[in-house]
Amino acid sequence: MTASELILVDSSGWIEYMGEGPKEGEFGRFIESGSATLLPTIVIYEVYKKLWATGRKTVGERFVSHALRQLVVPLDERLALTAAQISAEQKLHMADAIIYATAQSFSAHLITSDQAFQGLPGVTVV
Repeated sequence: MTASELILVDSSGWIEYMGEGPKEGEFGRFIESGSATLLPTIVIYEVYKKLWATGRKTVGERFVSHALRQLVVPLDERLALTAAQISAEQKLHMADAIIYATAQSFSAHLITSDQAFQGLPGVTVV
């Protein structure tokens, strides 16, 4: 991966990074690499919900502030249809399919710790 490559860090990575989890450094290496970072709206939802639900509201607000500096990608009808096809073909859950469809649609490299993505093209599992 080059510094100019477009990346997409999924929810698990942002939670580790923002919540100072055990894989914070591994995800930080990608997030802080200088690469342009896509951020699907479903990732904003998942990360903020997780941080809020676990009582880390201040960290959740810090994430939102950080998120607004990324390339936010809303779910539109084209991405929804692509995600539905990917979900059916790859047996991915809805959110994972949306995240993967977003990465694929923008030719971005997906960075995750979610084993559901293992073996898919364009994915690095941390």
